Amino acid sequence: MPQPIHLKDHEKDARLVRARVIVGAIAVGLLTVVLIARQYYLQVIQYEYHSTLSENNRVHVQPIPPTRGLIFDRNGVVIADNRPSFSLSVTRERAGDWRQVLDVIVEVLQLPPEDRALFEKRMKQGRRPFEPVPILFELSEEQIARVAVNQFRLPGVEVVAQLVRHYPQGEHFAHSVGYVGRINEAELKVLDPVNYSGTHHIGKTGIERFYEDQLHGKVGYEEVETNARGRVLRVLKRTDPIPGDDLVLGLDVQLQGAAEQALGGRRGAVVALDPNSGEVLAMVSQPSFDPNLFVTGISFKAYSGLRDSIDRPLFNRVLRGLYPPGSTVKPMVAISGLDAGVVTPASRVFDPGFYQLPNYEHKYRNWNRTGDGWVNLEMAIMRSNDTYFYDLAHKMGIDRLHSYMSRFGFGQRVSLDMFEESAGLMPSRDWKRGRYRQPWFPGETLILGIGQGYMQATPLQLAQATALVANHGKWIRPHLAKTIEGQPPVDPNPLPDIILHDPKFWDYGRNGMEQVMHGARGTARKVGDSAVYRIAGKSGTAQVVAIKQGEKYDRSKVQERHRDHALFIGFAPADNPKIAVAVMVENGESGSGVAAPVVKQVMDAWLLGTDGQLKPEYRLPQPDADNMSASR
Repeated sequence: MPQPIHLKDHEKDARLVRARVIVGAIAVGLLTVVLIARQYYLQVIQYEYHSTLSENNRVHVQPIPPTRGLIFDRNGVVIADNRPSFSLSVTRERAGDWRQVLDVIVEVLQLPPEDRALFEKRMKQGRRPFEPVPILFELSEEQIARVAVNQFRLPGVEVVAQLVRHYPQGEHFAHSVGYVGRINEAELKVLDPVNYSGTHHIGKTGIERFYEDQLHGKVGYEEVETNARGRVLRVLKRTDPIPGDDLVLGLDVQLQGAAEQALGGRRGAVVALDPNSGEVLAMVSQPSFDPNLFVTGISFKAYSGLRDSIDRPLFNRVLRGLYPPGSTVKPMVAISGLDAGVVTPASRVFDPGFYQLPNYEHKYRNWNRTGDGWVNLEMAIMRSNDTYFYDLAHKMGIDRLHSYMSRFGFGQRVSLDMFEESAGLMPSRDWKRGRYRQPWFPGETLILGIGQGYMQATPLQLAQATALVANHGKWIRPHLAKTIEGQPPVDPNPLPDIILHDPKFWDYGRNGMEQVMHGARGTARKVGDSAVYRIAGKSGTAQVVAIKQGEKYDRSKVQERHRDHALFIGFAPADNPKIAVAVMVENGESGSGVAAPVVKQVMDAWLLGTDGQLKPEYRLPQPDADNMSASR
């Protein structure tokens, strides 16, 4: 039986279509309303927010680092300046895959692989958003051209001209002025993030570090308009930075050169002070190094060479070198003994060539094994007689000896603006008990009286103690800075002057030092005889290795680096002190034979004119002949 045929209901289909059209229209209408509402919300309700966000994307505030202050010697010779240099900077936010960009930089500039690791390390350091990070300094013209040709491969990379620290004197002032270097992560945590925005270098050592706040200056800003690629279109507003203060040091370039020449390339230290002002006139630590290597980043190989050198060029011997002062302290011990009342200028000790404590068999030897016979204070200093000072130290005792020598600056930091300075060591009963859990022995007091034993001092401390003898105990801390923007540095914690019961005690110590140079039996009379002015000085020898009881020092049996250090201190002119000098020559053996000539050469360079005579400003005024006749 055939199936019935169903006819299509066109009216029903028409109604379905109309319903779907209506639903679609309603949906479209609703979506349109939502879109309009959203546009209204964004463009009307949140207009201020999005307007500000858009402006921030278009306008950026860029820091302008200040120009670092210059450093001059006392005569206006530039020691540290700033010179133009082209550097390669990368802005991470504009570089995209910045690690790939670094790979392209290494490829384009044909750099060694170790530079790639260094670049990535610099990129990871803390910084502000959109702040360019300099990764390579002192670009050559060829490198700049290579970057320009491959600019399309280097998004966020640009060549920037900036001022970089430069030390035209090279290694001559590396240990006093110091150097600047790149800011590291630890420094970023303590620095003012606002004032150091845009600054990539900071003082690391020496004067550069101590006076960082004054030398750095104040940061400036500029508002710039950029395009979508981050390129600067125009500057909208600018606040100029305040440059750092210029610094004038008491150092003298000519005297520094003379001191280095006098040292003659030997390992050692020279420091010269003006005893009347505390200004450091010369400060030499040899061997030295070129501080320019550290400014833009020293290579691993170059740094390893400096760090691992047996001669230790990075070590500041003037401030951190600790040496037994030896006989250089004898004038201070003598003055202390006079003031303590344990001796008088006429007190005598018989020297058979050794000294023995009562009831002890041990013999403490004088350097002159045959002895000097009867010795008073002036001869004891002139001859550097150990026996006399063994006896003097025994009479004083460790407590008084420690107290007096501390007043001369031993065992403490004496400088005003040299943060690297070591305090040295002036031993005492309490110190030994705390360090070794042992009592103090009488024999240790004896050898302390000749500057041996536990006592350690820096060349700067020796120079300061010498200056105190020269200016009758007036305490003026040594300082490198002469003026900062025309103003002298101020000592916030001045030390008390050394006041003796009788000011004449100073003269006895000074006269003994003068006899060292000019006396008939003075230990450095050969050097003093060639001087056209009077010098007050004292030699010293610091043992590097101990010698057994009864043995004599034989240089032929001692390795060169185990030989005694040679020391010498002095001031001149003796009757009108204008310079105090301390010299230490490592393994030089003879204070009078090796270190004393260095002291005299430094003094000559400072005191003598081109005619070889004492400069007029350093001469004492001569009595008027007519007035002398009238007084008679």
